Amino acid sequence: MLATASRSILLLVDLQERLMPAIDDGQAVVGRAALLAEAAGLLDVPVAATEQYPQGLGPTVPELAAFPQLVMPKTAFSAVAEPGFDMLLPPGRDEVVVAGAEAHVCVLQTVIALRERDVRVVLVADAVGSRRPSDRAAALERAREHGAEVVTSEMVLFEWMRDSHHPRFREVSKLLR
Repeated sequence: MLATASRSILLLVDLQERLMPAIDDGQAVVGRAALLAEAAGLLDVPVAATEQYPQGLGPTVPELAAFPQLVMPKTAFSAVAEPGFDMLLPPGRDEVVVAGAEAHVCVLQTVIALRERDVRVVLVADAVGSRRPSDRAAALERAREHGAEVVTSEMVLFEWMRDSHHPRFREVSKLLR
């Protein structure tokens, strides 16, 4: 099943100022998350973000800070465990496209908890990271074992549009250059 813009929400998990410099290839992760967020804005896909202990790890990185309509601070590793998490999921949106850090901690625990709720999860491999590549690889594998669909950012964008005749095709295509 392809991702659908009208049913998706983009969830940016803990892409924060003091965490991202420690993430392996963190700038690339932020870049792909920004690509997703910008395209989400063009395609009317809501964007939400979480921030793990923002007093210590800081706010969402500046490259992404303008995109989320809602930002939820948290201390639990799984965003789903936080009171108020359901406010991040707009009615009628049953596909959660996930980007973030760290892949093997907060991203994975959030993905598994969403799957336990029977929510469809689309995990964007090139928009998630960990400090160690081996942790990221293990997280992607485990998420897949729990029913998450592991994709790339470009896969999501083209699935959201479906057709080169989409009214936003040219604008989204420019983001890929």
